[in-house]
Amino acid sequence: MNVIDREKVDLSLDNKEFLQFYGHKKTVGMFTLGCRVNQYETEAMAEKFIAQGYDMVNFDDYADAYVINTCTVTNMGDKKSRQMIHRARRRNENAVIAVVGCYSQISPQKVSSIEGVDVVLGTRNKGDIVYWIEKACSERRKMIEVNEVLKNRVFEDLKIDKYQHRTRAFLKIQDGCNRFCSYCLIPFARGAVCSKSPHKIMEEVKELAHNNFKEVILSGIHIASYGVDISGDWNLVRVLEDIDRVEGIERIRIGSIDPNFFTEDTISRISKLKKVCPHFHLSLQSGCDETLKRMNRGYTTLKYKEIVAALRDAIKNVSITTDVIVGFPGETEEEFSKTYNFLDKIKFSKIHVFKYSPRKGTRAAAMRGQVDGSIKEERSGKIIELDKKLERQFMNKFLGKNMDVFYEGKFDGNCDWYEGYTSNYIKVVSRTENDEDLEGKFLCTELESSENGYIYGKIKSFR
Repeated sequence: MNVIDREKVDLSLDNKEFLQFYGHKKTVGMFTLGCRVNQYETEAMAEKFIAQGYDMVNFDDYADAYVINTCTVTNMGDKKSRQMIHRARRRNENAVIAVVGCYSQISPQKVSSIEGVDVVLGTRNKGDIVYWIEKACSERRKMIEVNEVLKNRVFEDLKIDKYQHRTRAFLKIQDGCNRFCSYCLIPFARGAVCSKSPHKIMEEVKELAHNNFKEVILSGIHIASYGVDISGDWNLVRVLEDIDRVEGIERIRIGSIDPNFFTEDTISRISKLKKVCPHFHLSLQSGCDETLKRMNRGYTTLKYKEIVAALRDAIKNVSITTDVIVGFPGETEEEFSKTYNFLDKIKFSKIHVFKYSPRKGTRAAAMRGQVDGSIKEERSGKIIELDKKLERQFMNKFLGKNMDVFYEGKFDGNCDWYEGYTSNYIKVVSRTENDEDLEGKFLCTELESSENGYIYGKIKSFR
């Protein structure tokens, strides 16, 4: 379905003058849309460019080549991807423009037809990005490499050796999804579950520790499925237990995760780990059982509620965040009210709300009862207001307490203020003293006042 027949594609680029990359330092600008996995893969691609002698520049700067790593979760993701292609072309109409990722995988013909696009890659061959860009340049023709992924069983190991950001590191350990929620294109864009070798994971974590990274964030498309495709008794909990023993690593975070991952045994084992952060992003999507069934989510609101209660009983100060889709086909006012009330009762610390976006090829797109856009907008607004209230309530519980904060960098470009996060993912902003650089440091901080989704803190001491 996703494979382009190159014989049917016009590969002629006679109307475009390519820079030949001779006599000057080659430059590339990159832009990422979507999830943490995309962010990880963009950094891995950037490293490959640097290894080949390219200078990285801001995406809005003039460059010889541009790479847009796309997302297709929603129609808005597709739209933003197209906007970034046009932006790159406006910066330099002679640049080589490469479009990679989920949007390219799902709609390669559409992407290849956009004016200015020279290279189209899918989701499983980003590691060859430099090769395809330079091939397009030298051969003066369009390059399209989009392969079928649904039957893929091989993890593409885009290892990062030299991280560009020096505080915490993302580590992609899993790709693909076997769930097929009724609204989601991701299994078609990413293919089946593929897991990174446990041996390679541990090698990379130890290397990160050796290079003074203190926090590692494990990411994947459906990270709860880690290990189902590899031999041995491997799963995400076992990986967490192994990383927990690595000297030098002080925090381990998990990306968005399926609630079904948290069995009684899993919660018990995780609660014994010292370095796993007490923050879990459990994708809910709806607080109404009828809607969840149409979504094919595989759990009920009762089960979800029990999982949250078990996590709160077992793990001190745990933060539970979530995603919610409003306006799913067939969502009545009654069903929306059930979702709203469920969110209010659970008391999430953060809610990310999305308006349902019909994706061609999914079951939900053909369902009856498509909800009008104005209703989606209204429901989204109500959840956003609820989120602000719940987030404020959660943060206020910690005011007056001293907590370790891992400071990641300057706040809003201000030289005197730094921002960082507590282990349960409260954003903290603190003033430095004596012009001391706080980046990459764990500091005991008193949480004094909350404002606009973060807490102002006062640094008490080093640990």
